Amino acid sequence: MYPDEVVQQALKLSREGWTDREVARRCGVSMGAVQKWRSGTRRHKRGPARGEPYDGRIKRDCPRCYGRSLNSQSYAYLLGVYLGDGHIVATTKGCYRLSLSCCATWPGLIDAAEMAMAAVMPLSRVHRRSRQGSIDVESQSKHWPCLFPQHGPGRKHERKIELANWQKEIVEEYTQELVSGLVHSDGCRSMNRVRRPAAGGDRWYEYPRYFFTNESMDIQGIFKDALDRLGIAWKQANRKNISVARREAVARLDEFVGPKF
Repeated sequence: MYPDEVVQQALKLSREGWTDREVARRCGVSMGAVQKWRSGTRRHKRGPARGEPYDGRIKRDCPRCYGRSLNSQSYAYLLGVYLGDGHIVATTKGCYRLSLSCCATWPGLIDAAEMAMAAVMPLSRVHRRSRQGSIDVESQSKHWPCLFPQHGPGRKHERKIELANWQKEIVEEYTQELVSGLVHSDGCRSMNRVRRPAAGGDRWYEYPRYFFTNESMDIQGIFKDALDRLGIAWKQANRKNISVARREAVARLDEFVGPKF
């Protein structure tokens, strides 16, 4: 049994990105203790604070259920990635697994998704699972559906997707982060080549543009509303694709999105 201040120091270092081994060495505890504190499976000396809900474990990581402060900036980005390439499935003992499917050729996207997930639920372990051509960034908790009420049976484009009022407040403040997450998951920045006939022969020129591709009209609407709030011009290229091609609009997205990496 360790004093409460030791546990809190260990959790703080874990949230800052220290490895379990480094935290254990710095705090003078076993690595197993650090792992259990971080995953919420071990009670420490004092137990829950007076008057605080207790669900059988010391883990009270959900900001919706327990009033913990939410990293809204990271959440807005995570929401964008989830709406694009994320899903939640029920596992064992009433838990849920949030999984974000990321292309293996974009390690920067994988890192960003992992950091956002860890910042939103700092006491839930985040891990990666390799698939053919992709990496799934995953985390398990009883409370992921609390943070993503869009979770439900069936594919997203086959059911209603609507943001809750508390989510709207977050994305209105952190619109850039939402757009970044949506583009990183279901968008791209590419060069468009155009041929123009001329007296001396055909001439080619190229220009950059962004595409966002999603079959859900509701998710497309969330993306378009976000672009409107930022004053970024867009065009509905076809049923599934939204294009941002004007020079000033592309330059604006380049300021905070940029190509995948």
